[in-house]
Amino acid sequence: MKKVLFIAPHPDDETLGCGGTILKHRAAGHEIYWLIMTNISAKEGYKAIKVKERQQEIKKVASEYGFEDVYKLDFHSTKLDTIPVGRLIEAVSSVINKVKPDIIYIPNRNDVHSDHKITFDASISSAKTFRCSSIKKMLMYEVVSETEFASFLQSNVFIPNSFSDISGFLDKKISIMRLYKGETGEHPFPRNPENLRALATFRGATSGVKYAEAFMLLKEIW
Repeated sequence: MKKVLFIAPHPDDETLGCGGTILKHRAAGHEIYWLIMTNISAKEGYKAIKVKERQQEIKKVASEYGFEDVYKLDFHSTKLDTIPVGRLIEAVSSVINKVKPDIIYIPNRNDVHSDHKITFDASISSAKTFRCSSIKKMLMYEVVSETEFASFLQSNVFIPNSFSDISGFLDKKISIMRLYKGETGEHPFPRNPENLRALATFRGATSGVKYAEAFMLLKEIW
């Protein structure tokens, strides 16, 4: 049985980037795990009610996906750039070594949000073959509102080379995304059901299916 780890800078990135694929792995009988890098707290100025709501959202989302386990590192949201890199790598490595995943999904290295970039760096360092030999496949996912807003330079372009057919899972993905109150908005705000469906339609047309999610394959050993 395959073990699959999804690493998210913030709660909702996993759903935006690979929600359909999470459901697909679960339907295939794989063990799925969720690692969340950041959290919000009253110390950061968030209201207690918002902090409580976020934890409830995470619990509901985890239940909808059926994760075997959820790992919350609780670093401050938007402030990963203030944490020593070694500490981040140690934290991510600890989870990877505990789960021993066969497949991991990580955020795009050039997303405009610094938390995404740093999560990528910590994840790629933690997933070195000599550190965790169980990892046979590593993919990078795109996140609407972050990936497409990176500066328009050739080196920053997300160029997918792997596609996941989520035709049977898109509606459920959108339903789960709605659990994150305040994270979606009306078009043209990028994080909205209409845009999620449009992106899935475009990626599906690219890969010859109705709906798809796109990834950049970083490593595969077989």
